[in-house]
Amino acid sequence: MLDGKTILITGGTGSFGKRFVQIVLERYKPKKLIVFSRDELKQFEMAQDFPPGKFGALRFFIGDVRDKERLYRACRDVEIIVHAAAMKQVPASEYNPTEAIKTNINGAQNLINVAADVGVEKIVALSTDKAVAPCNLYGATKLASDKLFVAANGFAVGPKYSVVRYGNVLGSRGSVVPFFLKKRQEGVLPITDPRMTRFWITLDEGVQMVLDAIEHAAGGEIFVPRIPSMKITDLAEAIAPGCKTEVVGIRPGEKLHECMIPAEDSRNVVMNDRGYVILPDTGVFDYQGNASNMRRVPEGFAYSSDTNDMWISVEELRAILVQQGFSL
Repeated sequence: MLDGKTILITGGTGSFGKRFVQIVLERYKPKKLIVFSRDELKQFEMAQDFPPGKFGALRFFIGDVRDKERLYRACRDVEIIVHAAAMKQVPASEYNPTEAIKTNINGAQNLINVAADVGVEKIVALSTDKAVAPCNLYGATKLASDKLFVAANGFAVGPKYSVVRYGNVLGSRGSVVPFFLKKRQEGVLPITDPRMTRFWITLDEGVQMVLDAIEHAAGGEIFVPRIPSMKITDLAEAIAPGCKTEVVGIRPGEKLHECMIPAEDSRNVVMNDRGYVILPDTGVFDYQGNASNMRRVPEGFAYSSDTNDMWISVEELRAILVQQGFSL
């Protein structure tokens, strides 16, 4: 699928980006795989793990999605783009709202326009469960970004734009796992609310979702995986069995439970063995995909972490964490 292709990944030095690069280089033979990000130190460190002598297709490109001219330079002759660049920290986005808007909304629009101008074939953008009924600025900017990518399929010419939406990535830099591991050494784990639930997905599963979207997207879809939920109290028990916990309360902009498909979208949702697909509900363009072999979900269906029918037990989570390289 990606053999001989020129691929660009924005935010390529993040947790997802590094794993995506590793898997693509292991499975495929791309012509070029361009890592586009604004942090030269992270690019330098990543280059140590992927030396040019061994990975000749890999390129590192300093740039920011806010900079449209730089994107023009980076996207020249690119056929496939994976858009993973974003401001993702909720407190930082609340305190610096204009910066989150510049990156997550304006940056998305820059990429959409540049890709259409230079002849990119397909873009898959990463989203988040926080984009559904957002209660913080990060989620609101990602909702706007999702809308931009779906609506961009109305261009007379241009790529096929689609979105992949999933929950918390187990063990990524932004996940609570490293935080709990650090707090375990202090003897007390802070728990926001014992009722809290979250969706969980591994980095490998997230990468596979994006690869599936690259292969199957017709443009305009939001792909949502069927993944398990976890209680925050079970996560604490898996990481630090018997450790004392302290309820500190839900932080500003945080939800008790997360939702990836709201009931209002159910009329446009189909499902297959890989998960759910939210089909575009817009008069701006005609959807070119074929969903006839997928099943419609019932009207009023909602996909929320507290009502999910898939759950990870404490033992299963502990095994996954060990498999991911965490020392428990």
